[in-house]
Amino acid sequence: MAFEFTDDNFQTTAIDQEGVAVVDFWAEWCGPCRMITPIIEELAEDYKGKAVIGKVNVDHNPNVSMKYGVRSIPTILILKNGEVVDKQVGVTTKEALSKKIEAAL
Repeated sequence: MAFEFTDDNFQTTAIDQEGVAVVDFWAEWCGPCRMITPIIEELAEDYKGKAVIGKVNVDHNPNVSMKYGVRSIPTILILKNGEVVDKQVGVTTKEALSKKIEAAL
């Protein structure tokens, strides 16, 4: 299951951690976000123990969204050792995200 990032835990779980974190910025009312949710859930299982893969609800966590300038959702950031190394805006395929994650690992 995908991790739930929040304004409160983002620093310790995505930024301060060594390794890769994949962060899906989404909202319940967003149709494309709902389309990508199953992909994020599958990737969370596929990369368990290799990367932290989770979601940030932009309506409930505005600080993280503002910090990264998220204006369109879904936006997926791939962080390595706290730094953004890749970004995907809009719906994409599991294969495309897997390639981005593999490149970051």
